[in-house]
Amino acid sequence: MEYFGNSNGESNVKGKSKSMTYLFCKRITDVLVSTLALIVLSPIFFIVWIINVINASDRGPLLYKQVRVGLNGRKFGMYKFRSMVVNAEEKLYENKPLYAKYVKNNYKLKPEDDPRITKFGKFLRKSSIDEIPQFINILKGDMSLVGPRPVIEQELKEYDRSKLLSVKPGAMGLWQAVGRSKIGYPERANIEMVYIDKACFSFDIKIIFGNLTNIFKGKGAY
Repeated sequence: MEYFGNSNGESNVKGKSKSMTYLFCKRITDVLVSTLALIVLSPIFFIVWIINVINASDRGPLLYKQVRVGLNGRKFGMYKFRSMVVNAEEKLYENKPLYAKYVKNNYKLKPEDDPRITKFGKFLRKSSIDEIPQFINILKGDMSLVGPRPVIEQELKEYDRSKLLSVKPGAMGLWQAVGRSKIGYPERANIEMVYIDKACFSFDIKIIFGNLTNIFKGKGAY
C-alpha cells in the first residue's frame, strides 16, 4: 500500500533513513522545532494550568506521564496534559471489564466508554491540545517530531518488535496522518512499518502536513 504518493524505490529510501546525514539533520530539526514550539505555545500551558486550578472537582497535576517504549527498547515517560482523573491508570487495571474493553479496542477507549476522562479532558483530546507537552520529549531526545507512535509495553506484541524499536518514536507518524484512532491493529502496525522502510525528508514533510490536516479537522482524535 502506498501513502502520500510515496515512490517505488523502497530500498533506496530505506538506506537514506539509516544514513548519518538524515539522522543528524532530523535531530537538529527536532531541537529547533520543539524549542520554538514550546516558546510559542507556552501560553497554552498557563491557560490549561489555570483551568486545572479553578476546576475544584478535578484537582491534580497539570501533566500526565505514561511509560512508553522507545529506541532500542528504552522506556521513557511520555508527557501529555492530564485529561483524566488522578490515578486513572490504576483504576483502569483494577476494573477488569473496562480493561478488557480497552485491550479489545486497540488499547484505547472512546470518551463515551471511558469514565476516567474529565469534561475538560474531552476537549483537550478532541483538539489534540493534550499532545503539546510531547515537545518536551522531543527536546529531551526521547522522541522525534516524525516517527512511529510510541507504544506501551503490551502493544509491542502487535509489531515486529526489533524493527519498531530500531527507530526513535515520533509525535507525528504515518498512522496518525492516515487515520489515527480510526485505524486499529493489525493495519496500524503495517502502516508504521511502511514509514520505517521509507523514511526520508520528503516523506517526513508529507506526514507532518497530513497530521496537521487531521488535527485541524479533528479527524480520528479521542
